[in-house]
Amino acid sequence: MATSDAPTRGPARPAPYITAGVLIAVAIVMPLCVPIYARMDPTLGGIPFFYWYQMLWVIGDAILVTIAYFVVKKEDDRRRAAVRGNAADSNGGVGR
Repeated sequence: MATSDAPTRGPARPAPYITAGVLIAVAIVMPLCVPIYARMDPTLGGIPFFYWYQMLWVIGDAILVTIAYFVVKKEDDRRRAAVRGNAADSNGGVGR
């Protein structure tokens, strides 16, 4: 079985991966900074700040990770399209 040396993706740009990394780092680090939210006041519907702040980060983390996913997916799609575009050019305009 022969292996192909043809690339499956074009060159990567670092900015989308750095952006995704920062978003995920914020999602991980902020809930770990307990001194920021280790208090009772203000309460929300009788729930101390300590608890509702953590529950807010559950939703916030889901949003941040979703944004990071779409940033990386867009970059991956761009890299794949770059290779498909080059393959179409080398085949006389006929792509797969």
